[in-house]
Amino acid sequence: MNLEWKIKRFEALSTQELYEILQLRSEVFVVEQNCVYQDIDGKDQKALHVIGEDNGTIVAYARLFKPHDYFNEASIGRVVVKESYRDKKLGHVLMREAIQVIKSHFDQRKITISAQLYLKRFYESHGFIQISETYLEDDIPHIRMKKD
Repeated sequence: MNLEWKIKRFEALSTQELYEILQLRSEVFVVEQNCVYQDIDGKDQKALHVIGEDNGTIVAYARLFKPHDYFNEASIGRVVVKESYRDKKLGHVLMREAIQVIKSHFDQRKITISAQLYLKRFYESHGFIQISETYLEDDIPHIRMKKD
């Protein structure tokens, strides 16, 4: 694996990059999770995009928000790894990268996320703690989590 990280604002994304990002998000969040929802939500324009590429193919992605663009604190969302790369623990690498980018680009340490409940342990391993009861978001159980 030859992983390269790119950090880009929406305006800096090429048409090809945007297409691949939306394709990956659709593959996982709509098709794989069998969830019909509006992925294109008008928030990508505010986000900082963290893109992991292996030999020119996008295999990992997350979008980051500065405080008050999504939650009061900085936020990480749309965390996704291509299915064929999940056995490489790339989700953990992606989360470490996203947390570091929030520190370096937004000068923030506090992060709030809306996490799918089944990923609670994954996010706990990155220092997040549950701060809400379970709630449904697009018919999938979620919890709010925070990292200080």
